[in-house]
Amino acid sequence: MRALAAALVLIGMALLPGRAMADPSPAFRARAAQLVNILAAPGAESDFFSPIFIDAIPVDRWRAIAADLRRQHGRPIALGAVTQQSATAGQMEVRYERAIIAITLVIAPAPPNRVVGLRIIGSRQADDSMGAVLRDIAALPGRNAFAIARLTDAGPVLLQSHHPDQPMATGSSFKLTVLAELARAVQAGERRWSDVIPLGPKSFSGRLVEWPDRAPMTLHSLATAMIAESDNSASDTLLLGLGRDKVDTMRQHFGLADPRSLPMLTTAEAFALKMPANADLRRRYEGGTVADRRALLREAAARLTGSHVDVGTVSENPVAIDTLEWFASPQEEVAQLDWLRRNGGDALSIMAVNPGIAPANAKRWRYFGYKGGSEPGVIAMNFLVQAQDGQFYAVSGAWNDPVARIDEGRFIMLMTRALNLLAD
Repeated sequence: MRALAAALVLIGMALLPGRAMADPSPAFRARAAQLVNILAAPGAESDFFSPIFIDAIPVDRWRAIAADLRRQHGRPIALGAVTQQSATAGQMEVRYERAIIAITLVIAPAPPNRVVGLRIIGSRQADDSMGAVLRDIAALPGRNAFAIARLTDAGPVLLQSHHPDQPMATGSSFKLTVLAELARAVQAGERRWSDVIPLGPKSFSGRLVEWPDRAPMTLHSLATAMIAESDNSASDTLLLGLGRDKVDTMRQHFGLADPRSLPMLTTAEAFALKMPANADLRRRYEGGTVADRRALLREAAARLTGSHVDVGTVSENPVAIDTLEWFASPQEEVAQLDWLRRNGGDALSIMAVNPGIAPANAKRWRYFGYKGGSEPGVIAMNFLVQAQDGQFYAVSGAWNDPVARIDEGRFIMLMTRALNLLAD
């Protein structure tokens, strides 16, 4: 599949995943059915889309997008599954000759219920195979690694893989390890999910940056923000509040073989060290032993806070993703997901808040847990899923390119294809 289709987004309104209604409304289903015709051939767009949508996406542009989808996937044939999350918003599938396209649709609340928002959120190829997915992953520029495992009482059983033991930069995926340490502490009676600690130290981005300093937060609320929103202040608060040494120990529990991953950095420390202004600290950190790095973090703590991070210097291109990162192989991530399956407790419901892929695809599973991470040059995605027959699987993949930004939409679609094939 071409990268354009994988990354294509038309949006008139942002949506959050929600609980599906029992049955789609007649108005929503009617507009969903009409969309199949709108995608099949030009015409009637002004009656279908609201003026606010056409202002954002002119008819000529829409027709070009619809034509591109036909070139890639053949003719639209029929309406597939339709689910509705609210009175005006939901997801639908359009069956093309060679693919099934998932779409988020938003209609106006009052008749004639024209479409005010539309987003193409995923696709799966009609003739797809796991072999084709693995070939497409292997063809990505830079480095890539992938693993699917069936989770059994005796441990994970690898089913499909591509360089499963290769350490990869994983971005915010490290927050799964913080979550695992919290779950371990609760299981051991050292903590409770309802325990309250002060917010801080804050990082440089995320919703909680704007909250009052030292605001009282439950461990459960911090963990939910850390996983579902990837809030950096929540993760930094938890990592240091639980104890960096304990989080490091938990990381090694899953077979850590790469010394670059220790000590586990907060998000503020990692991006402060990547900044050109801290090049001296970065050289010392990269060249030091684990003990040296721990000492540097203590000595230079005042320079490595969220308030000192200039995001503009580290947000455009890959920076030190081979040396200043959170590293793990897919095989290690699979072991971590399996541990969370068996020991996570409330961590499992937290992982299920944000599926990371189109909700229509996630709903094919009885349970769907996710955490990923991304930054320039890095994307990683980790899924703990339970099939309708009760069997659990772990799916983990990462793509790194130290010299160029990566196409995140392209990778999301590859992971979605793998999950859909596994579900089938």
